Amino acid sequence: MDNDVIVIGSGFSSLATACYLQQAGRNVVVLEKNEQLGGRASVLEEEGFKFDMGPSWYWMPDIFERFFNDFGKEVSDYYQLKKLSPAYKVFFGKDDVITIGDSLDKIIETFESIDPESGSKLKKFIDEAKTNYSIAMQELVYKPGISISELVTAETISRLNLFITNITSEVKKITNNEKLQSILEFPVLFLGAKPEKTPAFYNFMNYADFGKGTWYPEGGMNEIVKAMVSLGKSLGVKYLTNQEVMSIELEGKEVSWVETKTNLFHCNLVVSGADYAHTEKLLTPKLRNYKASYWQKKTFAPSAFLYYIGFKGDTEKLAHHNLFFDTDFKAHAKEIYDEKCLPKDPLFYANFPSKTDASLAPEGMSTAFFLIPVSVDIEDDVTMHDNYLDLILKRLEACTGENLKDRIVYKKSFGVTDFKSRYHSCRGNAYGLANTLLQTSVLRPSIKNKKIKNLLYTGQLTVPGPGVPPALISGKIVSNYIKKKNL
Repeated sequence: MDNDVIVIGSGFSSLATACYLQQAGRNVVVLEKNEQLGGRASVLEEEGFKFDMGPSWYWMPDIFERFFNDFGKEVSDYYQLKKLSPAYKVFFGKDDVITIGDSLDKIIETFESIDPESGSKLKKFIDEAKTNYSIAMQELVYKPGISISELVTAETISRLNLFITNITSEVKKITNNEKLQSILEFPVLFLGAKPEKTPAFYNFMNYADFGKGTWYPEGGMNEIVKAMVSLGKSLGVKYLTNQEVMSIELEGKEVSWVETKTNLFHCNLVVSGADYAHTEKLLTPKLRNYKASYWQKKTFAPSAFLYYIGFKGDTEKLAHHNLFFDTDFKAHAKEIYDEKCLPKDPLFYANFPSKTDASLAPEGMSTAFFLIPVSVDIEDDVTMHDNYLDLILKRLEACTGENLKDRIVYKKSFGVTDFKSRYHSCRGNAYGLANTLLQTSVLRPSIKNKKIKNLLYTGQLTVPGPGVPPALISGKIVSNYIKKKNL
């Protein structure tokens, strides 16, 4: 088949790339390895239950709005948003819970009820985080990561101290209460690194949390995928599933076609939103940007054990989003990043979306999604997953009094090995490369192949970093670069 542009993969960055390039007058075909579009944002539907398989937090709604605005559309043209109240709950032990409200005023009130001196400091911290958010979203994150000069602006120079200090040190200035500190450190976990390894400038994630709020797209996160595909089809993008790319072939010094298990696709340009390290394996070694050893040295965001659970009845004490910080956060982080071993008593996340959206479960039933962060490179299996599920369900019951184990009617797990097999995920990562100081902007893997001018990359292993909003931005970055260079 003769085509103009081939986009490999159909995660958020690929879907965004396809829309932007089609809008620019290119003829785009998206090739997806799996049976459905969406990458990690696939959907699992079985026995009347519906689960988002990956992302479950809808933060930074302005980035989604900006994406659709680029095409003369609005989010509301495709799906409806509901602001969650409360945003989430954090459990620290039996009957020991902190509820995060749906406005900054409520959150400040909560902090002051625990640490009376923290309120004014928190307000000042979030004001600064808001400024950093504006600088990041308007000046930094849409840069292609080609030159260090992209980071040098009057605003960033004036905030240089925030790039050489870390989140943990800034959080300790707000409160001495360790529980409140852990809540303030939580948002940067979306960036994939320990708070003490994350530059303080990234406190803009705290504004994303407390300032922008936590939202839910009716029908689940996969509705965003459907929206982007609908937009793409209206522009003329073609989407093909069950088309795993097996090789990228050249004529001379340029890509000429890609080969899947069933077809050859001739093309003028390839953008891969598939796993970066895997894409490089589709090339001969001399044409790759990085050696295998490069990926082994990088700091990856965690992998995860994921659980999709259907159960009878509902819950009383749990919210839509729940964090269980009833064990030692630092010990768990050490197991993930330093020791790279299985966690003994991990923190975990529990999501109950059917509390907000009854359409996700049969009548009288509920859905739950659990996530346990674990190190990359772990060898796992279903038995291991089951053991950890038992562990966290016992802790959930100890904290809340809610017995879910005896009410389960459906369960399925997904782990490190599954990330590798379904998504070709490098080292089994769940989120991509961590956003540490030495893995920011130009120090991340390049969006362009340095030896093949018509092969480019997008997604969570390149700029700007992990997360759904950054993935949308990544698609715009690579598309703008292609247009600028007339590739």
